[in-house]
Amino acid sequence: MAAAPPTLSGRWKTDDGKGIVTMAPCGAKMCGRIDQLLIKEPVGGQRDERNPDKAKRTRKVVGLQIYWNLVPHRNGWKGEGYSPEDGRYYTANLSVKGNKLTMKGCVSLFCRTVTWTRLS
Repeated sequence: MAAAPPTLSGRWKTDDGKGIVTMAPCGAKMCGRIDQLLIKEPVGGQRDERNPDKAKRTRKVVGLQIYWNLVPHRNGWKGEGYSPEDGRYYTANLSVKGNKLTMKGCVSLFCRTVTWTRLS
C-alpha cells in the first residue's frame, strides 16, 4: 500500500501574494477556501465577477470554496479547482513538499503551475 501524501491541511499564501487559502477536510475529502485577501478590496468586498455562471457573479471572493473533491493520488492530491481571477474551472493536481504546495491546474490541454507557501 502506498504511503499517504503529506498533509494538505493548513493556511497557504498564494504565489502572487494576493490571498490566503485554507485547506481543510470536508467530509472524507479535502477542500480549499479563500480565507483572506491581501489586496485592497472594493467597497463591499471583492466579487466573483468573472464566473461563467452570471448568477454567481455577485458572491464574495472571501469565503469562496476554490478546491473540492481532493483525494490522495500518487504522491499528492487530485480534485477540482476554480480560479475567481479568470472564472475557469479545472482539474487540479497538488503536491506538498515541506512548506511549499505546488498546484498544476489544467483546462483542456492548457496547464498552469503555481507554488504556494505554508503559513500554518
